[in-house]
Amino acid sequence: MYQGKRILAVIPARGGSKGIPKKNLKIVQGKKLIEYTLDAAIASKYVDHIFVSTDDREIAEVAASNGINVPELRPAHLATDKSKTIDTIIHTLEYLYTNKNEQFDYVILLQPTQPLRTNRHIDESIELIIDKNWDSLIGVSPVKDHPSLIRSISNEIVEPLIQQTSTIRRQDFKAYFKVNGAIYINKIDDDFNSNTSLNDNKYAYIMSDYEDIDIDEVKDLELFDFTLTNSKKN
Repeated sequence: MYQGKRILAVIPARGGSKGIPKKNLKIVQGKKLIEYTLDAAIASKYVDHIFVSTDDREIAEVAASNGINVPELRPAHLATDKSKTIDTIIHTLEYLYTNKNEQFDYVILLQPTQPLRTNRHIDESIELIIDKNWDSLIGVSPVKDHPSLIRSISNEIVEPLIQQTSTIRRQDFKAYFKVNGAIYINKIDDDFNSNTSLNDNKYAYIMSDYEDIDIDEVKDLELFDFTLTNSKKN
């Protein structure tokens, strides 16, 4: 709880994955991938309840071994490649209200595929959205490749992404950021529903490009392993 507001953390973890089978259970430096996010949520000063939404019994067992009970497996229709995360969150809120009489003021989505997000990021973002009385917040990181240098190709013609000259000195470029998938927070009110687009959350919580790792392919796991090793050396 922060400033009298109850906080629900939802950790979505499907058993299936096309890029890396059983991705959330892959072991990196002695810990399963999902455990990095579990640890961060458990260590938060403000999260009142952690709900792991999964269709996989093994993932549920990992959550339980870390002290997080999974009272039900996610329904199959919410665990396909085309299922929307917002629907999983709505289902979780309805389940907790109907079965546990639990209500919350804010929900924070913590995806296991962003394992470099820590309890510090969670707590700072919660403080920010509540202190500022914002309705929604999203984690972002600075982009490495400036949009003025990015091109698409149509009928062999090179077309710029944005209409801005790329001859500007790099130090004069306007800063741009990308949604990094690490943190989404929304106020739970009448405007929060199945039509909510989480990637369009309005206000930014800025993280570093170092913390911008999204585990989607095997090379991402290798990069995560490398990053952890280097952070221990430093």
